[in-house]
Amino acid sequence: MRERRQEKIGWVGGWLGGFVWVLLLSVMLLVRGETLPAVISLLIFAMACAAIGIFAPWRHPRTTYRRLLAPLYMLFFCAVGWGVWSFGGPRQIGLNSWWSLLLLMPLMMPLWMGGKRRWHDTGAQQTHVTDGTSRHR
Repeated sequence: MRERRQEKIGWVGGWLGGFVWVLLLSVMLLVRGETLPAVISLLIFAMACAAIGIFAPWRHPRTTYRRLLAPLYMLFFCAVGWGVWSFGGPRQIGLNSWWSLLLLMPLMMPLWMGGKRRWHDTGAQQTHVTDGTSRHR
């Protein structure tokens, strides 16, 4: 994990940060006494943790980021739907129209901006010099 360590930490930390609210939701549901929804939220968080590792780009270096991000985004939007449903539906939490879904559009930017890139593309640009440092071409 030494090579490109910061990128790996960014992938894992970013996605975990994106799903940590599901873990907090499960705690909140447990406190409210809603055991089944809390367990489902914990399962969603566990699935997210597994998917973060399974779809990590360094495990599939020749696969485009778009294909690796798609399952994580699907799980994320399912988690958002679950979170909304857990608290009584869209009207209950103040989402009164389908226009409210546009608030989620900025989350899709990585699919458009870096979707065609691959882990291998970035790593192929680095050459290792004899003194142990690396340079970008």
